[in-house]
Amino acid sequence: MESNKEKIVDDVGSVVEAISADDDNAAPLYQVESLCMRCTQNGITRFLLTSIPHFRKVLLSAFECPHCGERNNEVQFAGEIQPKGCHYHLEVQPGDPKLFSRQVVKSESATIKIPELDFEIPPEAQRGSLSTVEGILVRAIDGLQALQEERKKVDPQTGEAIDQFLLKLRACATGESPFTFILDDPAGNSFIENPFAPSPDPSLSIKFYDRTPEQQASLGYLVDPSQLNADAAMEETSNDVDQIRRQPHGSVGAAAGQKAIAQSNSAEIAEALFRYSAPEEVMTFPSTCGACAARSETRMFVTRIPYFQEVIVMASTCDACGYRNSELKPGGAIPDKGKRITLSVKNINDLSRDVIKSDTASVKVPELDLELASGTLGGVVTTVEGLITKISESLERVHGFTFGDSLDECKKNKWLDFKARLKKILSMTEPWTLILDDALANSFIAPATDDIKDDHQLIFEKYERSWEQNEELGLNDIDTSSADAAYNSTGVTSNENPQE
Repeated sequence: MESNKEKIVDDVGSVVEAISADDDNAAPLYQVESLCMRCTQNGITRFLLTSIPHFRKVLLSAFECPHCGERNNEVQFAGEIQPKGCHYHLEVQPGDPKLFSRQVVKSESATIKIPELDFEIPPEAQRGSLSTVEGILVRAIDGLQALQEERKKVDPQTGEAIDQFLLKLRACATGESPFTFILDDPAGNSFIENPFAPSPDPSLSIKFYDRTPEQQASLGYLVDPSQLNADAAMEETSNDVDQIRRQPHGSVGAAAGQKAIAQSNSAEIAEALFRYSAPEEVMTFPSTCGACAARSETRMFVTRIPYFQEVIVMASTCDACGYRNSELKPGGAIPDKGKRITLSVKNINDLSRDVIKSDTASVKVPELDLELASGTLGGVVTTVEGLITKISESLERVHGFTFGDSLDECKKNKWLDFKARLKKILSMTEPWTLILDDALANSFIAPATDDIKDDHQLIFEKYERSWEQNEELGLNDIDTSSADAAYNSTGVTSNENPQE
């Protein structure tokens, strides 16, 4: 076939240009002459742009030297750095060989950890690798074993300790001991296969998170040096809290507003910036673009949604790269209970209902066996139809409706069937159910009637959050004693010194 023919190019730059110009479905194999780092002779590096099933496009490179036999393989990502980092948590139980054959993509910025062994594979090791869970562990064992004989001669005590550690690591690699396999990538370009996709995997959990300034800098973004020291400064401030007199909580002014924005404290933003302005007024303040780190503008305003609560709408635009982003943040206090919203979608009009999905809400469609964990789509303001469309686009981008050669026929048919069912529910050939489960009760589906009590297709349920949910949201560690003391001291002062 024409697509399998090799094309010889002069340099890597020409490879990139040629790959960018090629059609996605007919990417040929390129080869370029390059230097061998072992014998300093010239070898051949081959490049292939391909798509990994359930993931995204990658650039595979394979080097081979005919003079000394040196070989090296690497995976590089053809796409951009993702908006958020990803954290994969896989529980590996003994006696289940299928868990060890799961596909794993480790980018050059990813870290792999096994907490039970206090073992970590840093980003520099096994960088850009495409393997399996077993392959990652075997490669780590081989790397530790390589210089053991020389290490024992120089430092027998360290050599013996590594031997003992290798016994534990081999027990994990052979399935004799249970362990936890954690893959964390600030760039969001790493991946662990979910064989049950699009259904949830009982052994695998995925979380998406905002990168810290240090992680942004490590990925090559331009970061303000003052941000890199912000965490250290906050720790020093917390250690010296008894010696430093704090500003009264909820104080009004430009400093309080800037501090609230920096800390993303929705309640303080609303209180500090909008106390003397109308709710409809749009505030504009400078910010930094999350895509190119250039200076940009963010606009925000507070509004109240009927039958819901007060919310803060924020929208950012960047003139330098064209990046746009909009967010909806809840205002007010954290509710005591979580909320589960169930909508019976029965007709075409139900698809146009307004939907507010916060970043702490999970989405379920029982008829499709579809479940999205909280944080998957972030916080969005859309309609029922728009939410399903976003889910389809997200699954297509992250898990893929595009199929590579390594995807077996059974999984391919499973994905094609799911895609057809996803389109079918939007055509309303039969009724279906949409469930939003939000532990912070910050999500909402608009009623179709003037009075929400008359909408019998919409059910709101409140429930007590579990300890695990509070722990994940950070509510178990909240200490409001400083704020309470500030409030009480402010109240006492105002009572002792009344205005004449």
